[in-house]
Amino acid sequence: MPERHRPLPRSRPLPRCWLLTDERQGAALWPALARLQRGAGVVVRHYGLDAGARGALITRIRALARRRGLTVVLAGPAEDAVRLRLDGVYQHPRRAHRQLIELATAHDRAELVAAARRGADQVLLSPVFATRSHPGAATLGPVRFGLLARHARLPVIALGGMTSDRARRLAALGAHGWAGIDGWGAQAR
Repeated sequence: MPERHRPLPRSRPLPRCWLLTDERQGAALWPALARLQRGAGVVVRHYGLDAGARGALITRIRALARRRGLTVVLAGPAEDAVRLRLDGVYQHPRRAHRQLIELATAHDRAELVAAARRGADQVLLSPVFATRSHPGAATLGPVRFGLLARHARLPVIALGGMTSDRARRLAALGAHGWAGIDGWGAQAR
């Protein structure tokens, strides 16, 4: 089906690595997308863009993602993800369309439990380490992250100050994968 998009088959494994987009990435977004391996995912956020600019950005990301075998989810309503022919939603307050992947976010045990009850497919647990997104915010640290991840009822993705090296260390503590905004830059490898 060249023109129509078929949602990610539910039998296909969910990504273990996610890039979250952000306005502050600017032009660095495109090299970061190029660094993602086949099977990785992209969470399109860019909350500050007007509807037209955000739509154009999503169209460009979606085209690149299809060529490279990437999964694309939207930080926004399921209806928009379906209309834009994306694979899923991020941080949606209720269970999304059944064909869509649902990523939730959590910062503590209660939010992990809520994400599992809602039926999320994966949960991004943060912040593990200090991050530019939330300067000065309290972090979980590796030990607390591990305690939470091991008792979660769904796959946990580490977020917050992540790099591929840190992700390898957190895998032993229960991380299913990792996500980052800045972690995909050339300096973070």
